[in-house]
Parts: sequence; structure tokens; C-alpha cells
Amino acid sequence: MTRTRHFWSNVAAVAYKEASVVRHDQALLATVLAQPVMMMLLFGLALSNKPANVPWAVLDQSRTALSRRLLEEVRTTGYFVPPRAVASYEEGRALLQRGGAVAFVVIPTSFRRDAERGTPQIQVLLDGSDPLTAARVSGYINQVAATFAVHPDPSDHRPETHVRSPGLIDLRQRFWFNPTLADQRFFLAALAGMLLTNLCLSATSGGLVAERESGTYEQMLALPTRPIEIVLGKLVPFVGLSYLVMLGATIGAGIFFGVWPAGSWFTLIVVTLPFVLASLAIGVFISTLAHTSAQAVFITVFFILPSFVLSGSMFPYQLMPHGIREFGGLFPLRWYQIASRRIVERGAGFAEVLVPTFALMALFGLILAGIRWRMKPRLG
Repeated sequence: MTRTRHFWSNVAAVAYKEASVVRHDQALLATVLAQPVMMMLLFGLALSNKPANVPWAVLDQSRTALSRRLLEEVRTTGYFVPPRAVASYEEGRALLQRGGAVAFVVIPTSFRRDAERGTPQIQVLLDGSDPLTAARVSGYINQVAATFAVHPDPSDHRPETHVRSPGLIDLRQRFWFNPTLADQRFFLAALAGMLLTNLCLSATSGGLVAERESGTYEQMLALPTRPIEIVLGKLVPFVGLSYLVMLGATIGAGIFFGVWPAGSWFTLIVVTLPFVLASLAIGVFISTLAHTSAQAVFITVFFILPSFVLSGSMFPYQLMPHGIREFGGLFPLRWYQIASRRIVERGAGFAEVLVPTFALMALFGLILAGIRWRMKPRLG
């Protein structure tokens, strides 16, 4: 009995000691308390399966009051931004290819005449790389077409003008890049980016913290090397490992699910480098902020979860509210998933991923500047 009481007395003493350490670690407590608040706001405000602010393009070859009324009824559903008018079929296809539009509506020259005969038709091309968004956008346009009242143009006073069979518009739609709307293509195209984000941040976020805890941090800064040289030296070994992970995820998706990159492998390899460097640099920056390994772990998780949510890897970022959508652009994963999906699903080349590549390079430079500011080559 005495031995049992002594055992639990020791456990309580150690628990009290550890609780005192945690209670005085204000940075750790702030991070732990902030995580549920952050996730509640993300899932309550940022995420929705309901399309909004949908970009779309229009080629109105009819240019009649009837065609303009149809487009206006689509826009007033509240799900679409004002349409972008294009001058040719090729221009609309290019917008879909670049991801500048989710839907491309083509109204033929004979639209009004066909409406008078009771057989109006329009064509709708949809970006199927995001199956959920494509299906819902298609449903909204179909709903407008099904309830659209086809009446003759009031400016046309020809007595013979009439509608034989008012009602449905024959909607000819086609899904590009993912004709069957397979969910695997949407998620697997961004899988490598999510794996690399987790790897890069976890691998480097504890590096400088470990140096500080072991007492070698100031000694390292006293070496005849600049802080930027130390940082780059710490990043290089993980670049090769990151490429192995990227190639494994990409080849695995091709072998097991048939999702091979439709675009250039070389482009995918090139755009991966600034993404990996930016993600690794974020881990190092976290390491400069944290004072203990526990803080580094919590801050890393604090960054990884919003990165997955706000980047568009799991949910389309185009459907997020303004402000939150722009904030997601601060995460490297946002730009990498845009580039990788364009390469894997749309067959893009380097010209189509220039903007994401430059954005990743800019983020890497900005994070390096922050690391240099935090790494003070002096004691304390």
C-alpha cells in the first residue's frame, strides 16, 4: 500500500512540474488556443461547396435582345461574376485552358431564328478539372435554360414572327480536361503539393530550435558564414528528398489510377523547385520564431492546416469569399496546386505556369528576408 501511494505521489509531482512549465509557456498556450478558433473560422466562413464568384466567358454570335436576356438571367442567379466577352471560339478555349473561366457559353448566330421555330440551342463548355464545381455550375445554367421563356424580339414587328413551341433551350454541354468528372484527377493532381508541404515544414521547422536547445545556436552564428548561407545549406539536403516524394506521388498516381501528367514533365520539375524552397524556408522561419521544439510543432501544424484549406488543394479557392481568397495567395501551396493542376489535367507548358512560378520565387525571396531579419548574429 505504501509503495502504491509512493508511486502515485511521484506521478503527481512530475505532472505538477510539467503543468507548471506549460502554464508559463505563453507562446505554446497561445498557439494551442488559437488553433480551434482558426479552424472554426475557416470551416465556418471560408469553405463552401456552393459555387460563388464563378468566372465565365461568353461568345454571343447572335447579339440580339433574346441572347442578352438569357445571359442576364444566368448572371442574376448570383453565382456568377459578370461574363467576359470573347471575340472567337479559340479565345474562349484558351481561357478554359488557362483556368481563367469555369464555363464558356457559345450562343450561335441563328439563336433568335431557332427560338422562333421552337428549337433554340446553345453550347456550354465547362472546366471539368474540378468535378464538383463543374457539375454545380452546369446545373445552374441548365436550370436557367429550362425556365427561360423564349419570346420573340419585341423590336421585331414582323407579323409572321412567333414561337411555335416556347420553352426549353437545347443545352449542348461538354466537360473538358475531365470528361467523366472523376474525383481522382482533382485530388491526385494536387497530392504531391500537399505531401511536400507536410514534409518541408516538418523537416525544417525544428532545425534552429534544436540548435538553440542544445546550446550551439550562437556558436553556429559565430562561424565565418552569413546567416543566408547557413539557411541555404540547411535547405539543400531536403530538396533532393522532396523531388523523390514528388516523383513517387506523380508516378504512383499514374500507375495505380491512370492519372498521368498531360503536360510537360520538365515543366513540372522546374516549377517544383521554387515551391520546395519556399516551403522549406517557411519551416526555417518557424524555427526562428519558436523557442522550444513543442512550439515549433504546434506552429507548424497551425500553418499546414490552413495551407491545405485555403490553397485550393482540397476545396476550390475560386469559390471562397473575397479577402479569404486573396489571403490564401500567401501560401506557396496555392500557386503550386494551380501550376500542377494545369500541367497534370490541362496539359499546360511552361508559358501557362509562368505566373505561379514567379509568385513562388517572390514568396521564397520574401521568406528569406524574414529569416535574415530574425537570425541575429549575437547572443540573446
